[in-house]
Amino acid sequence: MSPRRERKVVTVLFCDLVGFTSRAESLDPEDVEAILRPYHSRVRAELERHGGTVEKFIGDAVMALFGAPTTHEDDPERAVRACLAIRDWAVGEDDVQVRIAVTTGEALVRLDARPETGEGMASGDVVNTAARLQSAAPVNGILTDETTYRATRQVVDYREASAVDAKGKADPIPVWEALSARARFGVDVAHEARSELVGRERELSVVRDAFERARHERTPQLLTLVGVPGMGKSRLVYELSRIADADSELITWRQGRCLAYGDGITLWALGEIVKAQAGILEQDAPDEVSAKISGAVSDVLSGSGDDAWVKSHLLALVGLAGETELGGDRRNEAFSAWRRFLEALAEQRPLVLVFEDLHWADQSLLDFVDELVDWVTDAPLLVVGTARPELLERRPGWGGGKLNATTLALSPLTDEQTALLLGRLLDKPVLAAESQRTLLERAGGNPLYAEQFAELYLEQGSADELRL
Repeated sequence: MSPRRERKVVTVLFCDLVGFTSRAESLDPEDVEAILRPYHSRVRAELERHGGTVEKFIGDAVMALFGAPTTHEDDPERAVRACLAIRDWAVGEDDVQVRIAVTTGEALVRLDARPETGEGMASGDVVNTAARLQSAAPVNGILTDETTYRATRQVVDYREASAVDAKGKADPIPVWEALSARARFGVDVAHEARSELVGRERELSVVRDAFERARHERTPQLLTLVGVPGMGKSRLVYELSRIADADSELITWRQGRCLAYGDGITLWALGEIVKAQAGILEQDAPDEVSAKISGAVSDVLSGSGDDAWVKSHLLALVGLAGETELGGDRRNEAFSAWRRFLEALAEQRPLVLVFEDLHWADQSLLDFVDELVDWVTDAPLLVVGTARPELLERRPGWGGGKLNATTLALSPLTDEQTALLLGRLLDKPVLAAESQRTLLERAGGNPLYAEQFAELYLEQGSADELRL
């Protein structure tokens, strides 16, 4: 039976040990294996932790794919973050140096390949280019092609590098060197509004109404914004933050993001909210974390008799407890303690809790968020969740049956709304008909795509060959 193949956009990563071939010539096979085994193990762990698939190990060279067999909308970012993790590990080792490259583009992917047995998954120019760029990367450096750079430049710091003359390429390949991620996952939750809000007036009124009911009627509200990536969930959260900022009363705003991958991500978003409230920094020592948690609890529960109990469960939430598993009675008790802390915060002043990317949340966090507005009473609390439609596939009854729960599905913008958005982004109320038609087709009613293609249009000066 012939292999099943499909054209897919993938991100390809190549990693190689610097100078290993010459070193291996003077080593016994056992010594070579002693070097390669921990290297292969660490690289594979970082790649798989970020959602990639190792296609092959060839001596000291590693090739991995992001986007096949499983696709995520942030595959280029996952790949670059994996590269940065591998590079940071190598820098900390005495005898390890690497060169890494990442490219993104269309490849012919074999759907039934078994990479664990050595079968190749992807072929095409994007694979060959990654191999060429890897050999040109600086020691402990990461080179990316233009497509990867464009897809990740909002979340990764780069510097432009000299174009690479690659075998088989008529022109030098523009490349950028990835330096560092701009923020740790779970903290980088700000939104930059690049134009006035367009086509979301009805949705904004629902958001404002939920805030007003929680704020003035002291009735906890659960508001879930659902839509595919780029449809405007984060923008509505940003607009809500502006409403809260403009309120005459001081509003407590706490925000956390659920992670798709990584170590220790269970209940991550809730942990980030507690850390923010306590003022905990990433570099804080355990005793500093404990002291800050104590202070945060005392601020809202001093004299209640609940402070020691709540503190113990908050310490477990942020990773400072020997027993962190949530089973049976322990889960119920932990939920009660966390809920008591948040309720006390809301009793001090109106509280807005934002949980981003709930489709990636584990079941415990989904249960906690879903139940929170049921158990808290007579407190000005608004709980906002953003999610892709997958959340409703996992939890069809999400928020169902609650009078104080609203799920708002975001639909694509109409052509008229998209044209208005493009006009504002480009500062051109009227575009040439052909250019506008191309931009509308590329955007497909997705506000984020409209922004990205508008930026490309400004850079290129035309709508010809627009591609992300």
